[in-house]
Amino acid sequence: MKLNNLNKDEKHVILEKGTEKPFSGEYDKFDQEGIYTCRQCGAYLYRSNDKFDSGCGWPSFDDEIDGAVNKTTDADGTRTEITCNRCDGHLGHVFEGEGLTNKNTRHCVNSVSMKFIEKGEVENIETIYLGGGCFWCIEAVFKMIDGVIEVVSGYAGGEKDNPDYQEVSSGETGHAEVVKVSFDRTIVSLEKVLDVFFDSHDPTTLNKQGNDIGTQYRSAIYCENEKQLDVAENYISKKQKEFKDPIITQTAVLEKIGTGKFYKAEDYHQEYFKNNSQQPYCQLVVAPKVEKIEKKYKNN
Repeated sequence: MKLNNLNKDEKHVILEKGTEKPFSGEYDKFDQEGIYTCRQCGAYLYRSNDKFDSGCGWPSFDDEIDGAVNKTTDADGTRTEITCNRCDGHLGHVFEGEGLTNKNTRHCVNSVSMKFIEKGEVENIETIYLGGGCFWCIEAVFKMIDGVIEVVSGYAGGEKDNPDYQEVSSGETGHAEVVKVSFDRTIVSLEKVLDVFFDSHDPTTLNKQGNDIGTQYRSAIYCENEKQLDVAENYISKKQKEFKDPIITQTAVLEKIGTGKFYKAEDYHQEYFKNNSQQPYCQLVVAPKVEKIEKKYKNN
């Protein structure tokens, strides 16, 4: 993880958990379209369309990018601190039940903890959908990769609208467990995303990863467009020489297969490894994959 140098005021807030003066931050009265990122590590935190004017004197958001923010109860037990999920830098506090928006949530964030990227620059973001067995494994792996903005577990490739976990697990929906990976192509290329993906599972086993067996565990790459599909198929052709057995990874443009949609999985599946790291499956299956990828790709 690459960290940016911080000045005195930034260190006070981000590292020492200080607070800037109300109404003093550059993003308090600020309404441009784009993305707010962590000033220390560059991780994507908030979208401009989730920002609202709460009148509190600090930038306010009623939602975060999935998996971007950690929430921890303060030592005094009265407030909930929010920190960057990637570098643990202090952002501010989150409050619920105030009735200020329909989501009934206010992330009160120090301007000094963030940097803003304009909409035009955000157009460098791509999204791809990857299936490589249990989505708990693939999600945990991609959370560590620099340039990856958002990782969401879900279902895709099948014929049923709005499936739930039990339905997908039955194998009757045609859906695969996948992760939606959004990444900044100026930081990490699609080819590197695919490198991480193929290092995270066995693309030569049909409908099977370890002891996870069924069509929902198939190896799959679902693309946003034909350009991505060409890259993926060319990548697989070159990758085949590294494998003794044929690569059987399914490739398709998402909108052309099944319902053509990605469905977010239930909340308890999101960040499963992080929230359940001591669970036996996480210890025996997920953790070794995470350690392998961290060792190979850390700071690369």
